[in-house]
Amino acid sequence: MSKVKITVLKTSFDQELAKEYGVEGMGPCHYKVGQEFICDRHREPEGMCGEAWKCMQHYVYALYHGADIPFGEGWMQKPGVAIVTCNDGIRPVVFKLERIDEEKICRT
Repeated sequence: MSKVKITVLKTSFDQELAKEYGVEGMGPCHYKVGQEFICDRHREPEGMCGEAWKCMQHYVYALYHGADIPFGEGWMQKPGVAIVTCNDGIRPVVFKLERIDEEKICRT
C-alpha cells in the first residue's frame, strides 16, 4: 500500500507585507525545513495547518490513488512527485508531496 509523504522544502516571511497587512507580532509560519508528515488514506496529517492542507489535498488524493503526474503534462520531472505551496501571501511554505511505499516511511 502506498502513502504520501509531505516534506517542508522552504519557508519564507515577507516583513514588509506583514508590517502593512499582518496582525501585531506576526512572524514566520511554524513549519521547519525538512519537517515530514505521512498521509494515511489521504487524510490530513496531525500537525498540518488546515489552510496548507486545503491547498494540497487534491494533489495528495491524486498521488495516493496512483497519479504519476498530478498537475498534468509539463510540470514535474519525476513521476509520483508534486511541489506545492500554501496560499499564505505573507509567509508561504513550499512542500514536496511524494507517493512512497509503506516500507520507506519514516515518521517525524
